Amino acid sequence: MPLVQITLARGRSPEQLAALGAAVTAAVEESIGAPRETVRVVVNECEPEHWFVGGESLADLRASGRR
Repeated sequence: MPLVQITLARGRSPEQLAALGAAVTAAVEESIGAPRETVRVVVNECEPEHWFVGGESLADLRASGRR
């Protein structure tokens, strides 16, 4: 039972998250031959205020237009 964990900054639509789950499932199925029904994908969303790049929060970087 392959388990793929993905951490993203919050901000994607439910449709985008569903597309990500489907694409990752297909990639695992194709790359290692795992049966599709055994693939697990867990998406953890993190608040942009809790995600730091170079010491600055992603929220601040987004607000300044640098991300």
